[in-house]
Amino acid sequence: MKKSVLFSIAIVTISVFSAVSARAQAFAVGTNVISAGIGLGSSIAGYGYGTQSPGFNVNYDRGFWEAGPGVVSLGGYIGIKDYNYTGVGYSEKWNYTVIGVRGAWHFTGLDIDNLDLYGGLMLADYALSYSYSDNQGNSGGSIGNYGSTIGLSVFAGAKYYFAGNLGAFGELGFGANVLSLGLSYKF
Repeated sequence: MKKSVLFSIAIVTISVFSAVSARAQAFAVGTNVISAGIGLGSSIAGYGYGTQSPGFNVNYDRGFWEAGPGVVSLGGYIGIKDYNYTGVGYSEKWNYTVIGVRGAWHFTGLDIDNLDLYGGLMLADYALSYSYSDNQGNSGGSIGNYGSTIGLSVFAGAKYYFAGNLGAFGELGFGANVLSLGLSYKF
């Protein structure tokens, strides 16, 4: 009787540890993720008048090495955002393109399948182009730097994979938008 109880406990213990170790993590070393999103708000400029487009962004992350209860990724980011202002007899347009490299730490310590929580830093070039036109036929564009800058920013987000390798994400940070929402594909 004792032998069968010990044998049963051993089988249950091995099964539990096998199930835990076989659990798929949402992000691991070697994981590639491409995400595309649409954003709200902006840290780029605070124009009080006129209109602005939603921001659009695409980013890529690849898991490179384990660090504590997580994985460090490196990747890239591209985002765009436009502002327009039309006055009496003239119009102005500001186009921002953000191109950056980013690194993130993906927390793998939670026991929630398909959830990827992460935070990181991005070094980006915030390129600005400006154009002006009036009803007299005059027009012009930006000369020189006109507000373009290189900056370091922080971001944090979450991805949830609801259909295999397809997931949804939300990210707070200072790229082309303050808040980005969209879809992610893991491969």
